[in-house]
Amino acid sequence: MTIEQLNIDDANEQVLFADVALPVPVPMLYTYSIPAEYRGNIKERTRVIVQFGKKRIVTGIVEKVHGNRPEIYAAKPILEVLDTEPIITRMQMEVMKWMSDYYMCTFGEVINAALPSGLKLSSESRIQLHPHNDWNDSEYPFDDRELLILKALENNDSLTYKEAAEVIDQKSALKFIKSLIQKDVIIIYEEVREKYKPKIVKKIRLAASYATDEKTLQSLFAELEKRPKQSDILLKYLQMVPVYQKPERNEGGIPKSTINEAGLSVSSLNTLIKNKIFEEFEEIISRFEENTEVFEASPLSEIQEKAKQEILDIFEEKSTTLLHGITGSGKTEIYISLIQEALDNGLQVLYLLPEIALTAQIVNRLKVVFGDRMGVYHSKFSDNERVEVWMGLLDGRFDFIVGVRSAIFLPFADLGLIIVDEEHENSYKQYEPSPRYHARDVALFLAHKHGGKTILGSATPSVESFYNARIGKYGLVTINNRYGDAQLPQMVFADIRTEKKRKTATGNFSSVLIEALGGILEKKEQAIVFQNRRGYSNFITCDDCGYTPECPRCAVSLTYHQYKNQLNCHYCGHKEPVPVTCPACGSQRIRTVGFGTEKIEEDLKLIFPEAKIQRMDLETTRVKYAYHNIIKDFEDGKIDILVGTQMVSKGLDFDRVSLVSVFDIDRMIHFPDFRSMERTYQLTTQVSGRAGRKDIAGKVIIQTGDPEQPILKLISQQNYNTFFDLEMQEREKFNYPPFSRMIKILVRSKDKKLSKDAAEFLGNILKEDLGTYRVLGPHEPIINKIRDKYLMEIYLKIERKYNINSVKEKIKAAYLEALRKKDFSQVEFITDVDPY
Repeated sequence: MTIEQLNIDDANEQVLFADVALPVPVPMLYTYSIPAEYRGNIKERTRVIVQFGKKRIVTGIVEKVHGNRPEIYAAKPILEVLDTEPIITRMQMEVMKWMSDYYMCTFGEVINAALPSGLKLSSESRIQLHPHNDWNDSEYPFDDRELLILKALENNDSLTYKEAAEVIDQKSALKFIKSLIQKDVIIIYEEVREKYKPKIVKKIRLAASYATDEKTLQSLFAELEKRPKQSDILLKYLQMVPVYQKPERNEGGIPKSTINEAGLSVSSLNTLIKNKIFEEFEEIISRFEENTEVFEASPLSEIQEKAKQEILDIFEEKSTTLLHGITGSGKTEIYISLIQEALDNGLQVLYLLPEIALTAQIVNRLKVVFGDRMGVYHSKFSDNERVEVWMGLLDGRFDFIVGVRSAIFLPFADLGLIIVDEEHENSYKQYEPSPRYHARDVALFLAHKHGGKTILGSATPSVESFYNARIGKYGLVTINNRYGDAQLPQMVFADIRTEKKRKTATGNFSSVLIEALGGILEKKEQAIVFQNRRGYSNFITCDDCGYTPECPRCAVSLTYHQYKNQLNCHYCGHKEPVPVTCPACGSQRIRTVGFGTEKIEEDLKLIFPEAKIQRMDLETTRVKYAYHNIIKDFEDGKIDILVGTQMVSKGLDFDRVSLVSVFDIDRMIHFPDFRSMERTYQLTTQVSGRAGRKDIAGKVIIQTGDPEQPILKLISQQNYNTFFDLEMQEREKFNYPPFSRMIKILVRSKDKKLSKDAAEFLGNILKEDLGTYRVLGPHEPIINKIRDKYLMEIYLKIERKYNINSVKEKIKAAYLEALRKKDFSQVEFITDVDPY
């Protein structure tokens, strides 16, 4: 339907309007008129198609229906109503509004993040004849190709640009379309199409007259004696569907493709269908494998049962419990038992994981227990698969969801339990685009709204969560033993700097690490090598003049990826070929600097040519099932050494891993961030926990240039409480979280001076309103240019007792004051609340 075709003037009925939340970054809802054809059947929280601006067609959510005409602008009509029933729950709307307020973003940005792409519509420009101007009466002349397009439109309601080009046998028809628009004989409109398409399978079943009467069926076989191909199809069907023993099975039939897969004649089948012996029909099926066979979960050990009971006791008084269990302590089995109890009580459960990599392994364990009542939700699923999980939750097919951070947006009706596994993980934080939320914190609010309970689980809790447990806001349950009395791995620090001086190192591998890797290969065991940097090397440089290729759009050097023979920017995606000679001086003495996962993989293959070595990082896991395939190969013993980034550190459980190496811990320790010690402790402890989880003794080798660093001693002792106490002393001394709340303001524009001037102007307003000691900056970040935009940062540190809502109002007022200045109209001000 086009806007020109709408007629909403109906004098006999009251004109109704709808406030619609649009998935665009505008602060307010937009009001649309409801055409007469939709009055009476449009409901709140359903999707509608509307026009926003001159050409843009978007999918919005109806928030309210009323009779108040907007005063400032003329309300455009709703183009189409997509749902008969709400696809968003009232609770979801409340949570999304809270997110908008708390994270200082627009409601539209939250809607855009919440709805899976399959529930948002795609639009396609089409052309049609002008409804009011007959081209046959036009005073304008038309050339042959224009006439071909016009005649094609007489036989078709509309054409796409591509179809118009095919009509005139040209690569593009844009020139002719533009001419016809100027002659006022055609118009352009947007055809909006639903993205989600259910999965449909073509099936066949035996006609009822044959399925219910054995004599008729016997007569049919007699008729088909001279048609063996048709007779074979009938026999095959009866083997698969016993129509007399189980007549109800015939109604469901079998997939039509089964006949072809059995090597039988499809043309003969079509003849049987034509002769009405078989009926062909379509059925909507799930995109997920059916798994009706389920098994009971493994019984809990005495220690696990005790921890579970402690959690339940705490839930009598508190809504949140921190489960602090060391790596390998069996937290997942406790989760499974608590999930089962919640489901048995008719409640829904959400199990959050920080990485898609984790879902590949843990979903298999959970499927065995919970079968098809469990849905999985993450970004590697297709749009259609994510919509099926969304709709499956709405219609009651799923009552248990396993997912990554975006799963907090799903339409739960009665959420009784949320488990946030590896709650300390930075992957729960969304940085780009807005809303810049933290899934753990949203989960706590989500559970509160539903009256449910939350378990935060980790071997290395975030400082904030452990602090909340210490002060009694959360309950605390601790497990200090590994499951089955497995021993913690032995930890060894390899002094790579000393080895290089003594020339005992092999490249950047210490002799300690090389010897240990050789040992595990001899014993047919497995190893994990962790390096928190992907690519082949950090960058390349010219030995003669020092030239280093940098990204033209970002203030970073380009990372060298050998397998693609490319220099890549990990911030904006810019790529360029590797120069053969130095672009600055012409020298051929170009070398790589630093070690990424790709370089480590290559060197290990040279050192251990017989070993099966695999890399797991962003590059090797872009394909949908790549995580699953790599992890399965590792579980099956098809990989000896797994080289990876953070992906290998999180919650994976492998029986035969006896060695873990942290390749370069110093880079993490010296990262310029107040959380660097916390994250170093967490990452190292987590990746170390992959070693020696069953009967095999584990060993961890950490390569460092300074084995005497205090943080290394704390890591080797695996004493989280001591680490926490020392970290809290530093945080309190400098008023960092949890003793304060932090808000980061990013100022960016394409003009460097403009960014600096705007940041200083904004900073001065905030210092005046909040006090100089609460405002840090403005200052240039280490990477001060990304995607052609220059950056400045301001940090606010607000004491816990100070009203944070008052601070947010002052920030908004400061933005408005800055934007009133004409010079700053093109400057972006981006707010990140709790920039963990």
